[in-house]
Amino acid sequence: MAGDKTMKFIDYADREMLALDVATVLADDLKTHLLHHDFASFAVPGGTSPGPIFDVLCAADLDWGRVRVFPTDERWVPQEHERSNGRLICDRLLHARAVAATFLPIYAPVDQPEDVLADIEAMLLPELPISVLMLGMGVDMHTASLFPGAEGLAAALDPNAPVLTALRPDDMPERRVSLTARVLDGALCKHLLIYGADKRAALERAMSLPPEEAPINAVLSETTVHWAE
Repeated sequence: MAGDKTMKFIDYADREMLALDVATVLADDLKTHLLHHDFASFAVPGGTSPGPIFDVLCAADLDWGRVRVFPTDERWVPQEHERSNGRLICDRLLHARAVAATFLPIYAPVDQPEDVLADIEAMLLPELPISVLMLGMGVDMHTASLFPGAEGLAAALDPNAPVLTALRPDDMPERRVSLTARVLDGALCKHLLIYGADKRAALERAMSLPPEEAPINAVLSETTVHWAE
């Protein structure tokens, strides 16, 4: 794939092979980090795409008790809500051996996320920089909850942004909270998961656009992209 030479692109034969291989890569990244650090932080997306990877990764033989897991972003809904990223992560990843990991939610039961962002940031600060990051991307070239045109995007892309920011994407029912671009981009190991020809084409397009139009382009440097049809 043309574009950023520091980005690595891996093409898999099918989605099942991708899930198996990416789970192995993520487990190896976490193990390597734990060789040199007391704890590892692992930021992951919600949605349906990472589910098969989580199903494999949760059985990985590593010291999960020293891993802190948190979402890259969250819809401002309770964790028991069907649209909660935290719910999916807990349901699909924190099983088997991975049940020993610590989950750090980025939702709190208040109406306005701005009222508690400082408290959530204080919880996340000791986990930064992120040890291992997995991201997804939409065909609109958003990643985490950094959507093109969303109210709050400019603040999320600012090089001096805080750890978290609240956004309201157009035509979506809930407010969202997301790790900002500088925090995502600062992860020590970065992986992007995409499926299908439409997302591959969107990624190619994003690489020639500014992050304001293609937020994924704010985090592609030194990222490994995992793709299957």
